[in-house]
Amino acid sequence: MEKARRYNDIIYLPHRVSPTRPHMPPHNRAAQFSPFAALSGYEDAVEEEARLTDERSELSEDRQALINERLLVILENIRERPGVSITFFAADKSKPGGKYVTANGFARHFDEGAGTLIFTDGKAIPIADICYIEGDIFDESASP
Repeated sequence: MEKARRYNDIIYLPHRVSPTRPHMPPHNRAAQFSPFAALSGYEDAVEEEARLTDERSELSEDRQALINERLLVILENIRERPGVSITFFAADKSKPGGKYVTANGFARHFDEGAGTLIFTDGKAIPIADICYIEGDIFDESASP
């Protein structure tokens, strides 16, 4: 009750309206009190750290031999643009590890200098990173 007495002289005065400045809309007034990001980029850094990557697994000799056989079949039939599905390891650009990716397409060209198999859509797949190849041109009964 005592606080109310201290402000009695001003509490019932009419609200002052400026004769020269327009009244601020409620939306703009609320924007003054919007949250402030003191640590810009912090959330992105936390998300990046939490993002998981896979470790590259070593291929068995049998699997490597199968991949080499299938690559030869692709190269022998490259003019027919064989449709294949290739699973390969894509290294992460910002942290150790990576992920396994499957690319589907039609083989167009083998770039021997770069060691890549190029699809008709321009996607280049490093031969050294391939871990599995599938396609209609292979005898699937021969797979391990």
